[in-house]
Amino acid sequence: MSTTDDNNDQCDGDSEEITSSNKECTSCEQNNVDNISEGIDIVAMVDTSTCANCGKEGISDNMNICNKCKSVKYCNAACKKKHRTKHKKACEKRVAELHEEQLFKEIEPEECPLCLVPFINGNKTESFKSCCGKIICNGCIHAMKMSEGKDLCAFCRTPPSSSDEEDLSRVRQLMDKGNGEAFCLLAGLYSRGRMGIPQDYQKANELYLRAGELGCDEAYYNLGHSYHTGTGVEVNKKKAKHYYELATMGGNVEARHNLGAVEAMARNNERAMRHCIIAARAGHEKGLDGVKIGYNHGIVTKDEYATTLRAYHERQKEMKSDARGKAETLGTFS
Repeated sequence: MSTTDDNNDQCDGDSEEITSSNKECTSCEQNNVDNISEGIDIVAMVDTSTCANCGKEGISDNMNICNKCKSVKYCNAACKKKHRTKHKKACEKRVAELHEEQLFKEIEPEECPLCLVPFINGNKTESFKSCCGKIICNGCIHAMKMSEGKDLCAFCRTPPSSSDEEDLSRVRQLMDKGNGEAFCLLAGLYSRGRMGIPQDYQKANELYLRAGELGCDEAYYNLGHSYHTGTGVEVNKKKAKHYYELATMGGNVEARHNLGAVEAMARNNERAMRHCIIAARAGHEKGLDGVKIGYNHGIVTKDEYATTLRAYHERQKEMKSDARGKAETLGTFS
């Protein structure tokens, strides 16, 4: 009995050792699998690309990319230069496609930084403040004027400038900081010859160009208008369209409406209506008028017109506020 018990004890002990050994093996195997999986994940995280010229594979972030179409990569500058002639047609085609995508992309409207209610940029429902460089809707300006601090900026609470010289000094300080809206404002003063600034259309256009480069879509719109009308420059319809397009891609709905008119004059009716529909959907009344004309001439379908009309009214509703309504009624502007 004792021998049997000893054997049983030994067997139990061996079983424990075997079981323990198996667990260690299982753990090691799992660790190996985890290490392999982790290695695969690391490799997957490294984005690789193939050189369009020689076919050599490399890490995408370390490769040269076509500066125009951004669609092909090269292992080095030499391959990029060597492949340029072969890639030219495909590059131009892709650049044109990207331009169209950006041109007809619907952009969300800007919002007042105070009330966060959207507005149509350049639609004269907002004002630029030279003290803080912010664009404030007239509703918020009206609300401030009706409050105890009525003469203060609605955003930064700065008192109004006491003279044209002080106002211009504020504008130039913003220009030194690279504020595109400030460049555009000064350009407008040169264009109209106001606040002691001599009228100089050429100078105005130079400032509009700089403002546009700094991201001011209204400046590109004004520059397009200058080339369209020959204000300070020779009339150049091609350049006018170019700057209208830049303004449109920046979100300027007035410029998009003008583009629609340009396309209509060129009998590009489909493109004209696309611009009008997008402008109308953004809440632009003239854009909606264009869509109505397109509908009456059979260019726009009944469903397209109905859908656009609903979107127009929805956006108009979004842009309304009690303060803006009072400002419009009373004619309150900065």
